[in-house]
Amino acid sequence: MTTIQALALGNYSDAIYHPFEGVDKEIEQIFQGKIDVRSTGDYGMLNEEYLKPYRLFISYTEFLEEKLPPARTAALLSFVARGGGLLAIHTGISLQRNQELAAMIGGKFVSHPEFTSLPIRIREPHHRIMDRVEPFVVEDEPYRFEFDPFIQKTILAEYEHDGEMWPAAWTHEFGLGRIVYLMPGHQLSAFKVEAYRKLILNAGLWAAKAI
Repeated sequence: MTTIQALALGNYSDAIYHPFEGVDKEIEQIFQGKIDVRSTGDYGMLNEEYLKPYRLFISYTEFLEEKLPPARTAALLSFVARGGGLLAIHTGISLQRNQELAAMIGGKFVSHPEFTSLPIRIREPHHRIMDRVEPFVVEDEPYRFEFDPFIQKTILAEYEHDGEMWPAAWTHEFGLGRIVYLMPGHQLSAFKVEAYRKLILNAGLWAAKAI
């Protein structure tokens, strides 16, 4: 059986808040034996030809001001629309700096209160992504989002903060592809939480149509 191939993109030397170094290895280990993850800091990989071997694109991209060039934006939109999976983790939602990609993800980051301890609660326990994922606590940034009202999404999990529940994970389809966003992941400690590792694994497999 052919191993599923995934491309994970993040920032190494030019990262301001979320360096990919270290996180890349955690992601590779989480998917070991299930998905073969190639980690890169080369945004030039956002090319239709280069993306062809992959069934999953994992975004841990940094919040930089410069937008992606139109050709790279189009390549990622096409990749997902034609059936590829997109898994965006924490800062990976920074693809929102291109409005077309923000629309595809279904929402955008707007702000976050101080880093703190966040209880994560399961909202859709019967979704395949949440299979055998237990509630957990993670030390992280409580991201707040603005959702695209035209994208019908499923909120998979929520976090508790300031006496309210806020979205922590969601999924929806885009063309023939699947998209999953997971909020935790500001620092390496988040990727050590066993329940979150299981959630990342399920999310990637779901987006790649392997479960």
